[in-house]
Amino acid sequence: MQRALTSALRLARPWRPLPARSCASDGAARDREIQVRALEGPDKGITEILMNRPHARNALGNIFVSQLLEALAQLRDERQVRVLLFRSGVKGVFCAGADLKEREQMNDAEVGVCVQRLRGLMNEIAAFPAPTIAAMDGYALGGGLELALACDLRVAASSAVMGLIETTRGLLPGAGGTQRLPRCLGVALAKELIFTGRRLSGAQAQALGLVNHAVAQNEEGNAAYHRARELAQEILPQAPIAVRLGKVAIDRGMEVDIASGMAIEGICYAQNIPTRDRLEGMAAFREKRPPRFVGE
Repeated sequence: MQRALTSALRLARPWRPLPARSCASDGAARDREIQVRALEGPDKGITEILMNRPHARNALGNIFVSQLLEALAQLRDERQVRVLLFRSGVKGVFCAGADLKEREQMNDAEVGVCVQRLRGLMNEIAAFPAPTIAAMDGYALGGGLELALACDLRVAASSAVMGLIETTRGLLPGAGGTQRLPRCLGVALAKELIFTGRRLSGAQAQALGLVNHAVAQNEEGNAAYHRARELAQEILPQAPIAVRLGKVAIDRGMEVDIASGMAIEGICYAQNIPTRDRLEGMAAFREKRPPRFVGE
């Protein structure tokens, strides 16, 4: 309950401008395994995280994870980020999961630390204040699907392939998969998918409710990204504080009994009452015009 209150209070703070970022060169930025881009124009408010480790199919290696954690830490308190979209810069792949070549070089203790770090990464994604969307235009296996499960919404190309395949490698999901998949699909179906290590197409995943939308892939291989961007554009005009508080209420409420969840909803609702956006919404309704929300 206290965590929900703390989150709600944080969300009610005024917006602040995005800080300027610097880099050694454009080339160095392009070489990073994790690249961040804030969109402009009508898409202002959407920030993209581009996963770009082509030689390893975006496997969750040490540098990749470090850069992703760094990006999340920088973006977390940037109130102008209304939607965070995860996409791949590697055609045919979203994220291939754990970097097993790196892991082969580790001893047992190091493996435990590595998996714990991955679990922490997924928790950071799940706890990101703004809505998050995974655009799955290709393979999302093992830790790659766990990353997508940590996002609020998932969009997949119908030809994408996904699954928690760890049992086929002598492992089990260790970065949240055993917890988030049953919360998404139910216990029995999650057990079936994890026990068998089954792979699903994007179309099959949508039929099960694992992804929100599945779309036919295009020649460029980025159909899921375009659909995810359209979904983000639907979120952009809505009151950002109300959206963030709604996320807190849902996420925290799902962890407790319904009576406690109602109390969490009440805490979040109370934080939204004094906002300018709530008054703007009522005024716009009264005046029969679109609202102009500013995040205050």
